[in-house]
Amino acid sequence: MAVQNFDVVVIGAGPGGYVAAIRAAQLGLKTAVVEREHLGGICLNWGCIPTKALLRSSEVFHLMHRAKEFGLKADGIGYDIDAVVKRSRGVAKQLSGGVGHLLKKNKVTVVMGEASLPAKGKVSVKTDKGTEELQAKNIILATGARARDLPGLEADGKRVWSYKHALMPPHMPKKLLVIGSGAIGIEFASFFNTLGAETTVVEVLDRILPVEDAEISAFAKKQFEKQKMKILEKATVKKLDRTADKVTAHIEKDGKVTTQDFDTVISAVGIVGNVEGLGLEALGVKVDRTHVVTDEFCRTGIDGLYAIGDIAGAPWLAHKASHEGVMVAELIAGKHAHPVKPESIAGCTYCHPQVASVGLTEAKAKEKGYQVKVGRFPFIGNGKAIALGEPEGMIKTVFDAKTGELLGAHMIGAEVTELIQGYVVGRTLETTEVELMNTVFPHPTLSEMMHESVLDAYGRAIHF
Repeated sequence: MAVQNFDVVVIGAGPGGYVAAIRAAQLGLKTAVVEREHLGGICLNWGCIPTKALLRSSEVFHLMHRAKEFGLKADGIGYDIDAVVKRSRGVAKQLSGGVGHLLKKNKVTVVMGEASLPAKGKVSVKTDKGTEELQAKNIILATGARARDLPGLEADGKRVWSYKHALMPPHMPKKLLVIGSGAIGIEFASFFNTLGAETTVVEVLDRILPVEDAEISAFAKKQFEKQKMKILEKATVKKLDRTADKVTAHIEKDGKVTTQDFDTVISAVGIVGNVEGLGLEALGVKVDRTHVVTDEFCRTGIDGLYAIGDIAGAPWLAHKASHEGVMVAELIAGKHAHPVKPESIAGCTYCHPQVASVGLTEAKAKEKGYQVKVGRFPFIGNGKAIALGEPEGMIKTVFDAKTGELLGAHMIGAEVTELIQGYVVGRTLETTEVELMNTVFPHPTLSEMMHESVLDAYGRAIHF
């Protein structure tokens, strides 16, 4: 069988892999991408994009119930869960097709199949038609990750779901248990709760959204409880007893185990890297707790072998994977590449209200020895937020008291997933409070709260 030669072979066509392949091709490298399932990976097909489509439906549904507040009339409000899911799948399909078009346009060879690395610089692909052999001096691993299954809490697709089942629900939950309160757990809890499911969230740590700033977590908890969600922190689901029509959960809290019945359980207890079956051990690639160990340039220590995105560890975010893909392609092409700094990557959670953050939390900054100046501004003090009917929220900024460096920004409220980018750009430009104070923010916008939060850190807030 003829071996096909390339400059770069990318394994996995998710937001890390397909972006790496396109950038490599743009830089004149002969590139192939191997994908075993869907172009666009989990993000486009089973993750970021379809969940946002679902959440948009629940957001509109929520607003319809508030019609009277806005002087509007809406009667007989309801939903069709199948139609909601159908829209979400349509959005995912459209984008997945778009990735295929982009790869073709950039002359990237697409090989559909399961890849392994039989030797350095070699990729073997099991396809429908047999095995294809590819050879390349540079190989980029972008195989992503999958949901973690805890013993006894495994998803079965009937009553106990993973995120994939929750995206195409076999039934609409009436009484729902969500295990885990990271972004995935909270987004699904928010979606089903808004559509009327009686929802309980169990978190093993001492607060929900544990990677966020403690004040934001506390604010989120209050909002979710207002929406009739039940939140159990410092609690563990010990086991699930399953029958055809219900699940009995054994929940331990404060040393006591109680049982509760639910008709549906969503397990969202983290992810594991897709490192199996690639032949990494034989090549001498270091794997730590299902993630490939890399340096800041995503190099694995094996000449010409890189790992990007979820397989290379936290933060497990699509935009981090894409940026690493571009960096590695530029490194291979001999360009000056900038390493991706995890602390400059924003995290966004699309629950209601939305949550977004970048950089250090107040507690982390103090832990690192910084003296900090902290500013806060509430949505209730912002004209646009009140006009939108969204007065619940807050923006918090953390500065280094000595240098004025913006160490972190943390937000909760309407559209904060769009607002956070202003602070991300600020951090990239190494801004201090002076530039942010001297920037003229347009009125009336939600972004004015970003300005006020900075002013507040220095005792200069105008509207609060």
